[in-house]
Formats: sequence, structure tokens, C-alpha cells
Amino acid sequence: VTILGVLGESNRLTDKERETLIVTAIKAAGKVPVVVGTSHSGTRATCDLSQMAQQLGASGVMVTPSREPTPNDTKIVEYFEKIANSISIPIVLQDHPASTLVHMSVPLITKIVNTIPSVACVKAEATPTPGKIAAIRQGVNRPVAIVAGLGALYGLFELRSGCDGFMTGFAFPEALQEMVKATKKGNFDRVRQVYQKFLPLIVYEQQPGVAVRKEILRQRGLIAHSTVRHPGGDITPQLLNQLLMLLSDVFGDKVDITKVLKEFD
Repeated sequence: VTILGVLGESNRLTDKERETLIVTAIKAAGKVPVVVGTSHSGTRATCDLSQMAQQLGASGVMVTPSREPTPNDTKIVEYFEKIANSISIPIVLQDHPASTLVHMSVPLITKIVNTIPSVACVKAEATPTPGKIAAIRQGVNRPVAIVAGLGALYGLFELRSGCDGFMTGFAFPEALQEMVKATKKGNFDRVRQVYQKFLPLIVYEQQPGVAVRKEILRQRGLIAHSTVRHPGGDITPQLLNQLLMLLSDVFGDKVDITKVLKEFD
């Protein structure tokens, strides 16, 4: 389980709220590992947030660098080195230029992975993702997990390119699990089938902000309300009506989306 990412509205939480959320999530997760997003524009602040996450019981942290006036790959490497030296739990390197405006090249990512042993996973979200995933896989000199994000928008192609799974906020993770299981069996016909069924929802969730995703989670009974933290906007009546029609198109009237999905045909 990953918390305090983009969907978690981490940039709008107070430090006290962040601490409360980490404690609550780890308690609720039980034996399931919890990875905590700890990115900050300052290296010291990122180290402090990462140390807090570790002290509260996190199994790992997810970190992405922030934009600087003058791009500097050396500083990015140092950023990850300092974080790694400040904690003893694994690091997920997140490559998400859509939110950070930091474009990390394949050589930079593989250098970080190859020289910092505690970087245990790469979250690849720089489009076009399939080619970059394949290049990272080829460039690392040790086993490292590579997961995809972006709501699984390119999930079929990312799995074909060698990614190990997904770390994303798509509101129907059961479908993504089914795709990963089919990939491990080499059954890409099944992967395509599930992907195509859920693709309309995956695409609809891609609209700016988190309002649509939060509303789907509310429809699934997972959260009490879909209010987006100010100044973010809530879902509009028009978008809500379209979403309800889309859910009906995908699932019909016989599927209870408040339950764990077990059928994907």
C-alpha cells in the first residue's frame, strides 16, 4: 500500500495530518507493507519526513526530486544519496515529470539504482513509459522492481515492456491485479481483455485533479465523501452524471462495486 502520493493530496496536508495518516494507515494495513511518499523540495526536509515515516513503522518511502532553476543531475544523485543515508528502509524512486517538471534520463535513473543499494524500486511515469521501462530494465546491474503509475493508462504496453506491476490510484485495483497475474502466466490475451474492459474508466479518471477518482472511491464505499481539499475543485454535476453512466456501461446492473470484484469478463 502506498500513501501520500498525488491522489493522497499530500501537498495539501499539514505535518500533523501527515503523521496521523501514516499511523492510521499502518495500523489498518496490519502485515501489509506501507510505502509513504516523503518528497519535498528541500533535501533536509525530505530526510526528516523519511525518518518520521520510518519511525512510525513505514516499510519504505517514495521520493521524487523537485524542479530547480538550473537542472543538475549531480544534485539529484546527491539528493537520493542523502535520503538513503538518513534511513534504513527501502526507497522507491518516482519518475513523474507531469507533477515535478523534472525529466530524469534513463542513464540518470540507472546510475541512482546502480550506486544506491537501498533504491529498491522505480516507479516509471515518464511518457512514453513502455520504452523507458524497457531501457531501465536493461540498464540496471541488479534486480530492481519497476512499477507503473499514471492510473494504468498504458498498462497493457507497460506489462509487455517488463514492468512488474502497478503503484497507482486507479479505483479498481482488482483489475490491475488480474492483469499482473495474467502477465506472469504469459497470457497477454487475458491482459488485453481486462485492459480493454476497464480502459474507459481508466481514461475517464485521467481528468485533471483527483475529484473523479475520489468520487469513484466514494461510490465503492471506501471513503465517506469526495470533497477535494481547497483550492482543488470537487466533481461537477455534469461529470458525476457522466461517471454514473460510464459505471453502468462497464458493469451493468448486476455488479456491486462496493464489493471486491472477482469477475472481469
